[in-house]
Amino acid sequence: MARLNIGEFFQQVRQETSRVTWPSRRETVVTTSMVFLMVFIAAAFFFVVDQVMSYAVRWIFGLGQA
Repeated sequence: MARLNIGEFFQQVRQETSRVTWPSRRETVVTTSMVFLMVFIAAAFFFVVDQVMSYAVRWIFGLGQA
């Protein structure tokens, strides 16, 4: 295995970074917004499922009676 010095390493890192296609500001904002929207939808879904299952378990075991 060839051994590289630190200077060569950083030169190669710089070359590879220049080849990266960076997203535009608009793409970043849209993608971030979609992530937040999906997180909110997933949280709401799991909240509803949790409430329904909690109610079902209390009903099955009779713990909901006062």
